[in-house]
Amino acid sequence: MVSIITVNYNGLADTCELIESFRIHETYPYEFIVVDNGSFLPEGKEIQKRYPEVKVVQNTNTGFAGGNNAGLKVAEGKYLFFINNDTLIHEPILAILTHRLEAEEKNGGVSPMLKYAYAPDTIQYAGYTAFSPITLRNKMLGEHEKDNGQHSQPQETASLHGAAMMVRRDVLQQVGPMTEVYFLFYEEFDWSARMHHLGYKLWYEPAAAVYHKESMTAKRGMPQREFYLSRARMIYARRNLLGIERFLSCMYILSIAAPKKAVTYLLNKKQPLAAAVFRGTFSGLISKKQ
Repeated sequence: MVSIITVNYNGLADTCELIESFRIHETYPYEFIVVDNGSFLPEGKEIQKRYPEVKVVQNTNTGFAGGNNAGLKVAEGKYLFFINNDTLIHEPILAILTHRLEAEEKNGGVSPMLKYAYAPDTIQYAGYTAFSPITLRNKMLGEHEKDNGQHSQPQETASLHGAAMMVRRDVLQQVGPMTEVYFLFYEEFDWSARMHHLGYKLWYEPAAAVYHKESMTAKRGMPQREFYLSRARMIYARRNLLGIERFLSCMYILSIAAPKKAVTYLLNKKQPLAAAVFRGTFSGLISKKQ
């Protein structure tokens, strides 16, 4: 069985649409777990009323990882599928993803192809490249490309995508759950790095597709989003790099990357975003990394 875990935060309509899409299309055995992460209204109770078969966990807002970890406590499946509530499926995907995980003992995690829900012929995710040394730059393969079959082959990926990722329970027991130090962003990168460190392979599986409405929680161009992105990048460097590389990466972020981004915002008269970059960067520098 697959335990499907999604986090709901003031997103009742999206969460119900996700549940309905699995009800309609999915044939593989699964349980559905919704973690209501401190919504303003009693959305968890409403979801339980509409879908009695769904496990609803009431949780304070402990961020992306905290919400998913709360769902883990009641999950019973052999496979754990973490999926954003602003996603949909149009056909069965669980058998494909579990088959990929079982194809080899060292296959630790898998993400499906992600497409844009409002442009279903356009790819969002077809794997990630590895982070570059020091600057921590990476690339999401396939982003904004029309799907003409150019990413139709499964392949190993440097990182899973947080919007849809499946892991085996035995792997999770060795790696541990996602760390909650980030609150938002980079949790899947950190988790992927830990899986790689233990010798597990991560996969992009194009035979399964999930349709993503994009982020409904921290919208692009908002100070909240810039704060957490800047904070997460610094925390990731402190947690996952060692020795001189960690020092150089932190210095690069402090002296080059963050100032450059902030100046760009200032030149475009977006002072709140510039301030958020600096606040997030310094918060990441002094925050606990464990």
